[in-house]
Amino acid sequence: MAKEDVEKLLIAGGEDKKVRAKYDAPATMEEFVELAAEDGYVFTVEELDTMLKESGDVFEKNGNPPKRSIWWA
Repeated sequence: MAKEDVEKLLIAGGEDKKVRAKYDAPATMEEFVELAAEDGYVFTVEELDTMLKESGDVFEKNGNPPKRSIWWA
């Protein structure tokens, strides 16, 4: 279930710039996971980290304005 929720959120962010903007705001993975839980996505920091590593994505922000490159299209 948790893996599916991570995938659903990463796909939602890839499809919707409002979702991306909302989830680009948190500074830490812990804040990101807490925000996701409020929206019904249930997973842990460790599960998010594992999924990102498996897909070759990096959680840190880059660019100006700072954005994450974790979103799946």
